Amino acid sequence: MNLIASISVLALLIFFHESGHFLAATLQGIRVSGFSIGFGPALIKKEFQGVTYSIRALPLGGFVSFPDDEQESTISKEDPDLLSNRPIFQRLLVISAGVIANLLIAWLALCGRATFIGIPNQPDPGVLIIDVQNQQSAALSGLKAGDQIISIDGINLGSGQEAVESMVDKIKNSPGQTISIEKDTNGTKGIIKLTPIEHLGVGKIGAQLQVNINGSIRPANGLTDIFYYTNSKFFNLLSKTIQGYKSLFTDFNSTSKQLSGPVKIVELGAQLSGQGASGLILFAALISINLAVLNSLPFPLLDGGQFTLILIEALRGKPIPEKIQLWFMQSGFIILIGISILLIIRDTSQLEIFQQVANK
Repeated sequence: MNLIASISVLALLIFFHESGHFLAATLQGIRVSGFSIGFGPALIKKEFQGVTYSIRALPLGGFVSFPDDEQESTISKEDPDLLSNRPIFQRLLVISAGVIANLLIAWLALCGRATFIGIPNQPDPGVLIIDVQNQQSAALSGLKAGDQIISIDGINLGSGQEAVESMVDKIKNSPGQTISIEKDTNGTKGIIKLTPIEHLGVGKIGAQLQVNINGSIRPANGLTDIFYYTNSKFFNLLSKTIQGYKSLFTDFNSTSKQLSGPVKIVELGAQLSGQGASGLILFAALISINLAVLNSLPFPLLDGGQFTLILIEALRGKPIPEKIQLWFMQSGFIILIGISILLIIRDTSQLEIFQQVANK
């Protein structure tokens, strides 16, 4: 059930993203020819009021199509209701509406969580390990996802975001030095030795850290409490997501190992949905923000790439040649499918059931 819930949330977020594009176009009277969830061959297809709605074989996203993109369209190229014939501002609004929709859904999800479920209590002392990379210092020392780090070299880390920052600073400042870590694994405490490796001049252990949230929830104390928590959590998730994508450019070799494909995302959703409605809503907000930031990148096939093409057109004062636009989008599709397949293979091979088979 957790797996089904995770897949359902992911599909719903893609639907909301594409609905943003669709509504931004139709409410401005711009012609739309298709609304699709997924890519590739259509599994289910239905035409209604001139728009073809479909669910396709490759669940790697979705798209809204326009008559402008169809070579066999019977609509005149001079039709004022074609997207390409609308003012720059209207076209930019249609392209950016998917990102806006995902950000709005994330905020509403967090607000609903605070209103109807409650607000998380103050975190427990220490830092929570949520993931470790194979063959890196953390994994080699015996650290595992779910471990709680209480102290380093006998100094308590405290709690909250300050504890995470203290641990990060200690690791960064200790490349090649052995440090003593007190951990708590399901109530069993122990001391391990850990030696951060040097990477770009700072220490690194190959682990993802998080505030040690205990899972307990309290009722919100009015609207002010709800909005304060919602805004704080929303901008915290947004900031961390932006920093994560930024590090792909500044430290690709390290960060690329943390990229997650559809399989890993669904696995994460299944884990969080195991915490009940609260965990599932947090997963929805996190993935919705990730979809928004990812689609903002100026890469082919993503909203950011199309946004960039329109801005270039505005600066040139004339449209970019169709051949260049077609090459730009086709190359992006090939790259997206290639990366997705590689991530699916990698993440599937790392699932526990496959690891057990491989070790037999």
